Amino acid sequence: MNNRKKLLALFGLKWNPFLPDIPGEALWYTPEIDNFCFRAENLVMDGGYSLICGDPGQGKSKVLQFLAHRLEGLNDVVVGVMERPQSSLSDFYRELGSLFGVNLRLANRYGGFKALRERWRDHIKTTLMRPVLLIDEAQEMLTVCLNEIRLLGSAVFGSQCLLATVLCGDMRLPERFRSQELMAMGSRIRLRLILEPYDRKSLISYMKHSLEKSGASHLMTEGLIDTLADHCAGTLRILNNLSSELLEIGAKKEVTQLDEKLYLEVFSANRTPTKKRY
Repeated sequence: MNNRKKLLALFGLKWNPFLPDIPGEALWYTPEIDNFCFRAENLVMDGGYSLICGDPGQGKSKVLQFLAHRLEGLNDVVVGVMERPQSSLSDFYRELGSLFGVNLRLANRYGGFKALRERWRDHIKTTLMRPVLLIDEAQEMLTVCLNEIRLLGSAVFGSQCLLATVLCGDMRLPERFRSQELMAMGSRIRLRLILEPYDRKSLISYMKHSLEKSGASHLMTEGLIDTLADHCAGTLRILNNLSSELLEIGAKKEVTQLDEKLYLEVFSANRTPTKKRY
């Protein structure tokens, strides 16, 4: 902890911009992400399903965090975040009950099904807003649980949706929705955001945004930012890993600014950091 405080103080940082625990208001987003979140916010009026997917390291969970932060700013919106997507059906119901304040008896699954739907209906009548369920790492969910979400949220012969659900996962998730068991749910997904490797311009924008929000626009030279953008394979996680390593070594050397010279010292010709961090 002392080393972390020393690092922040040395560079004048409010937080480490290359670690996952940055504030929601400081998250970077592209126009595509902004548009997706705007449309997902509108789902609270009608309910339905949306999907965020991409390869590992592309920032899927950060998009979900950004969406959650935006939903917090809406009046009367209740948001539940599922923390254990790999649960069995019984544990799935137990977690839903906890998220939406319903006391469920697991021995009476129909009673739990009915109680959850009544809670959601009451919320809709009071606020005209659908409750929201956010599920990260949704590719880990059992097929029976994914189908249960569809059945729980469907009312009046499928003409009404009682829940707005956002599923976030890797590229196995859209593939699963092509299977016969999950095709019914896949066909109901109204919004999709597919995250692909970022281009150089976007990566540089990300770096400058992250440095500015953390209070240290001066931390890296323009040349270093360009170099990092060229050597991260278009992946935010690799970019953050490279930057974080440079930041730690720069703090150890007590340099005033991170530059290309430090990059060459740390990542010599004998190392291939882009491949190593996959």
